[in-house]
Amino acid sequence: MIVAFCCETPSPSRRALLVTGGALVAWAHLRRAARAASGREPCLIVVILRGALDGFAAAGPVGDPDYASLHGDIALSLTGEHAALPLDGFFALNRAMPTFARLYQEGQATLVHAIATSYRERSHFDGQDVLESGYAGPGRTDSGWLNRAIGNLPGGDMVRGARGLGVGAVAPLVMRGAAPVLGWAPQIVPTASEDLAARVLDLYMHRDVALAAALRDGLETDKLATRDGLAGDITKARGGMDQPNGMRQAAMGVAKLMAAGDGPSVAALAFDGWDTHANEGGATGQLATRLSGLDAAFEEFERGLGLKWKDTAVVAITEFGRTAKINGTIGTDHGTGTIALLAGGAIKGGRVIADWPGLKPGQLYQGRNLKPTTDLRAVLKGLLSDQFGLTEAVLAESVFPDSASVKPMPNLIV
Repeated sequence: MIVAFCCETPSPSRRALLVTGGALVAWAHLRRAARAASGREPCLIVVILRGALDGFAAAGPVGDPDYASLHGDIALSLTGEHAALPLDGFFALNRAMPTFARLYQEGQATLVHAIATSYRERSHFDGQDVLESGYAGPGRTDSGWLNRAIGNLPGGDMVRGARGLGVGAVAPLVMRGAAPVLGWAPQIVPTASEDLAARVLDLYMHRDVALAAALRDGLETDKLATRDGLAGDITKARGGMDQPNGMRQAAMGVAKLMAAGDGPSVAALAFDGWDTHANEGGATGQLATRLSGLDAAFEEFERGLGLKWKDTAVVAITEFGRTAKINGTIGTDHGTGTIALLAGGAIKGGRVIADWPGLKPGQLYQGRNLKPTTDLRAVLKGLLSDQFGLTEAVLAESVFPDSASVKPMPNLIV
């Protein structure tokens, strides 16, 4: 059985998992008061796509005359049996993402193309470190930009204890740091019976009262995240978070936890499996299968958040892109520029944001990759600024250190 827990940066200490009940009560009262005053309850969900998503096969620049020849058999097209979903006349979306396409048409989804972090090498580990830490280079910190953003929200240290939710057996780096967050891991083994859980809890009550309190909170959180509100049945484990069913299950749990009365307002989760060196597939195949899982996650966020969806922004990001030209195994190798996907009732959607650099040999970065024209930090800063009111100075100095030259992208939120 995997249960939820309140945690700071992962640590062997059991007592580091605890957040005091008094702090949570104070935080709940503060949130209720703020919600009543503003009429809004902004939420942000960050989805990390680990492995480097091929932006060309997720959202193809079908209007670029050089695209089809470069991306070959896996290039998207507006015609044929597996025609892509048109967006703005120049870009088209992989047909494995009908929910995102619908949200786009409804003005609740936006796509940013030719985007990248400041990292320009091709190591997954270093690229993910930069993506999640928020620093310009790898190996600079063991905390993440999203945790630091939570730490800079108004309120005292303990009051902001449960504003963040990190999903996974270990919270993603983007959510680790000094600000305590709630943790939850989707079940990957059969659930223990209520009788066994009660006996373990009773044992802890006699040996370690503080740990017993953490276990009780964790059990209650896990039940809330995995219970089907209609049928009353516990959701069955459906695969890892690199598979469509696992992505859907994780998103379902996140939505349930955030939709609960005073649930977290910020969440982070990571989906693996985007490293498509061989047999990538375009409109069909392994990449399209994973894109269908990501699309299902968007669907579950929308469905599960209910009324909170209107104030929610979801952003899906990846460490770098993939080569413009396919390789000899009908896949793509590590590249540079890629896409970011934004969705939610709070998103000013129905548009593709792109300063398109072109795909001719002289326009490609290092002669092989999509040249990035937008810094990912500008998008993330824009979301944090518009959703939570973080100032440009805080974003440049604390959340994304030494990034004053990267300005927040405006008008991402309605």
